[in-house]
Amino acid sequence: MNLTELEELGLKNVGEVFHNLSYDELIQHELDKGECRMTKSGATAVDTGIFTGRSPKDKYFVNADPSNKYIAWGDVNQKVDAAVFAELLEVARKELSNKDLYVTDVFCGSSPASKRSVRFVSEIAWQSHFVKNMFIRPTSSELEVFQQDFTVLNACKAVNDKYKEHGLHSEVFVMFDVENNIAIIGGTWYGGEMKKGIFSMMNYWLPLEGKLPMHCSANVGENGDTALFFGLSGTGKTTLSTDPKRRLIGDDEHGWDNHGVFNFEGGCYAKVINLDEKSEPEIYHAIRKGALLENVVLSEEGEVDYEDGSKTENTRVSYPIEHIENHEPTLGAGHPENIIFLTADAFGVLPPVSKLTKEQAMYYFLSGYTAKVAGTERGITEPVATFSACFGEAFLPLHPTVYARLLGEKIDQHDVHVYLVNTGWTGGGYGVGKRMSIKDTRACINAILDGSIKKSEFHTTTTFRLEVPTTLGDINPDILNPRNAWADKAEFEKVRDKLASMFIENFKKYETDDHEFDYATAGPKL
Repeated sequence: MNLTELEELGLKNVGEVFHNLSYDELIQHELDKGECRMTKSGATAVDTGIFTGRSPKDKYFVNADPSNKYIAWGDVNQKVDAAVFAELLEVARKELSNKDLYVTDVFCGSSPASKRSVRFVSEIAWQSHFVKNMFIRPTSSELEVFQQDFTVLNACKAVNDKYKEHGLHSEVFVMFDVENNIAIIGGTWYGGEMKKGIFSMMNYWLPLEGKLPMHCSANVGENGDTALFFGLSGTGKTTLSTDPKRRLIGDDEHGWDNHGVFNFEGGCYAKVINLDEKSEPEIYHAIRKGALLENVVLSEEGEVDYEDGSKTENTRVSYPIEHIENHEPTLGAGHPENIIFLTADAFGVLPPVSKLTKEQAMYYFLSGYTAKVAGTERGITEPVATFSACFGEAFLPLHPTVYARLLGEKIDQHDVHVYLVNTGWTGGGYGVGKRMSIKDTRACINAILDGSIKKSEFHTTTTFRLEVPTTLGDINPDILNPRNAWADKAEFEKVRDKLASMFIENFKKYETDDHEFDYATAGPKL
């Protein structure tokens, strides 16, 4: 590439530029520089240092016109002054000057009408590898005419010594200058910052064009019927969308424009803690040459111990989507027929499957509910409710209702069926009931996707007022209505009302004077 382009970014005395290296070249660089180790399966494995996850408290947007009129400022989207950004941009430039650099050009978004071109600059070979895995790899002819819309300078070795003076959270900085189309990263080596940073930017750009960005997985059937799977971590989003009978469009980030659904990414980023070949064969076999493991424990011989979470429970692998045999090569498909909201309800209150009205879909989308089992502290058995707007609040630069409004319009426009599926507990909460069997959950998903659920008779539950089927295939009818699955009915009603009150309390933040989002009536009623 032309060194002038890097000089225009403020980088000085750049050494050798490794521009869009092949996988073979990147792997050789990683091994030669001692950044990674080779595993027995042919994947490389890296340790990301003290940061084994994102640093959400260190993420900032420059407070500038006109983007500051659109961004929903608060805990998720923190302001930084343009002068502070300029100072830290110089810190990043200084770190990346006088160095050999890796430059990687990629697309985010497989839809020609909606994609963005992104250039990543780093001094670390494995970070270039990560980006190559996670985004869409341009063809050689596309690279010849590549013009970036956005640039990321990853100066992970640099830190902000003046963070207290700047009024920031720590010496780590992940910052976005929307007006000048540039982001800077310092102080953290974690690869996921690059992935989720561009996801945040897509969540800014697309709604302003009337397009819906989504934190969901997607697949497509033989007849071209598309399904979307929304859900927070631990709800089964990746597992349930990886289906041998359906082609995987993608496992995490998608857009929905006038042409249909499209993947933002060209790869997958899967958790591998306790991964085993029998339960998740597709992911297990995707971990081969080209895949990049993060923070796993390796034997001397390069054998991975997937059960060892001593470095972190958030062990991960990134790999190109081509490593999944049954993937959709275009990374896109038509408008969805079905949307599935996944929740792992550890209270054991929600039904295994419910049919939602459009109003209920808006309510549960804005609620973004799951309930996790409490941490490993002794004596704590009480489930913890989690509400994350649109199933991805941490990545939404705009107000959640912007995304909900777009979802509602698209549900109406394309006559989409929406379902709520509980992959959590039945017959009692955590410690009393049992986890919903994967067999029953799969049966619910299959009935939605093949349309057989529409032949069921439905009845409405009390309090949550959800439409649940009275019978569905071979599933025990008592499980379909959660109250029937509990031995102690009085205890069920007590726990149900407790969860309902949590939903009601959480939703109050969306109730506005203009009644534009008067969807509280679609939620539970005490």
